[in-house]
Amino acid sequence: MRNSLRTIQKQQTVRNKLRTLRVICAKTKGRLNSGGGIINQGLKHTDMHISNHCKIELPGWVTDFVENWHEPLSTTSQRMKLAIALSEENIRQQTGGPFAAVVVNEKTSELVSVGINLVTTAGLSIAHAEMVALSLAQAAIGEWNLSHAGHLQLVTSCEPCAMCFGAVPWSGVKSLICGARKKDAEAAGFDEGDKPDHWVRSLQRRGIVVQCGVLKSEAAAVLASYGDNGGAIYNANHGQENN
Repeated sequence: MRNSLRTIQKQQTVRNKLRTLRVICAKTKGRLNSGGGIINQGLKHTDMHISNHCKIELPGWVTDFVENWHEPLSTTSQRMKLAIALSEENIRQQTGGPFAAVVVNEKTSELVSVGINLVTTAGLSIAHAEMVALSLAQAAIGEWNLSHAGHLQLVTSCEPCAMCFGAVPWSGVKSLICGARKKDAEAAGFDEGDKPDHWVRSLQRRGIVVQCGVLKSEAAAVLASYGDNGGAIYNANHGQENN
C-alpha cells in the first residue's frame, strides 16, 4: 500500500514537472526533448525568479515619537499638527519624503495609526504616507474595511496624489483632512499625478467629508524647506531619479 502510494506520488510529481515545462516552452517558444529538457528556448527555468513578498515597516523612531506626543487629538488642527510634526521628523531622520498622515477615530479621538512617506527607504513607489497609514490602520483592526471600526478619519499633511486619492474611498474612512495643497507639493518638485478637477466633490458623493487647507502654511513650509535643501524628488522620469 505504501509502495503504491509512493508510486502514485512520484507519477504525479513527474506530471506536474512536465506540465510546468510545457508552460515554460509555450512562453519561450522552446520545446521538450526526449529527456524532458527544454531546447531552443529564450529563457531558462533557472533564470526565473519572482519576489513573493514586500514589506512596509515604520522606522523605530516613530513609536517613541508618538508615545512622547502628549497633545490632544480632539480637533482637526490638533491632528494635523501631529501629521506635520511627523513629516518634519521624517526628513530629519532621513527615512523618507516630507509627507505624513494619521488615522484617528473621529468620535473618541483615538489614534489608530500613523504613516510617513517611505518611498526611498522601502524602495516602493506605493509607500506614500496615506497608503502606509491606511494599511497599518487596516492591520490594526484586522480587516480592509475601516468603516467597521467606526468613523475613522484620514489626516494627511498634503492633499492626496492621484494614487492616494484612489485609495481613500476603498479604505472605508469617513472623512479626509488635508494640509498643504497639490500646488505646494509640485512647487517642491513632486509629480502629484492627475486627479479629477472636482475630486473633492467626487469623494463627497461617496459620503466622505473633505476639508482642505488645515494648517496649510505650516504644512506647505515643510515641503518648501525640503525642496530648497535638495531633498530627493523621487519622480519616475524615464527611469531617472531627480535630485
